[in-house]
Amino acid sequence: MAKDYSLQHVSVSLSPQERFDEYLQSRAMRNTQQRRTVLEHVFSHHDHFDVETLIEQLPDKGEANYVSRPTVYRTLTEFVDAGLLRKFELGGRAIYEHDYGYPEHDHMVCNQCNQFFEFHSDEINNIRESVAQDYRFRVTGHRLLIFGICSDCAQPRRQKRKQDLI
Repeated sequence: MAKDYSLQHVSVSLSPQERFDEYLQSRAMRNTQQRRTVLEHVFSHHDHFDVETLIEQLPDKGEANYVSRPTVYRTLTEFVDAGLLRKFELGGRAIYEHDYGYPEHDHMVCNQCNQFFEFHSDEINNIRESVAQDYRFRVTGHRLLIFGICSDCAQPRRQKRKQDLI
């Protein structure tokens, strides 16, 4: 029987919007329409993304709910500070993922298509805790990225022959 590496549900008392409202209030900052637009978009689905991908998905200049590039950068930094998103570097670019309401997990990343596969492994956590205990180290978290080729990219591609193009 295959092991279950799925992410478990984490209960939270506040929605991402409520948590962000609380964060902004604690810093005497306003919750602007631009911030709400970015928050609604980011939390409408669970994807790993970079800034460029996010900006492409938001309304263009001149459209309703347009958000400028600098505002997107500032807002993402605020989301990280508020504990809503986690940021990490991959191939020289910043990648963001949901943090609030998501369990600790690790990733496999396809070197060809850049697809992310999330998983949770008790065995990895047990090794981490054992090593930390040996070194008298207090773990506050970890990040594991495993690189390779996904099954879709590993499939041999049949090259088109010239006679097939006729």
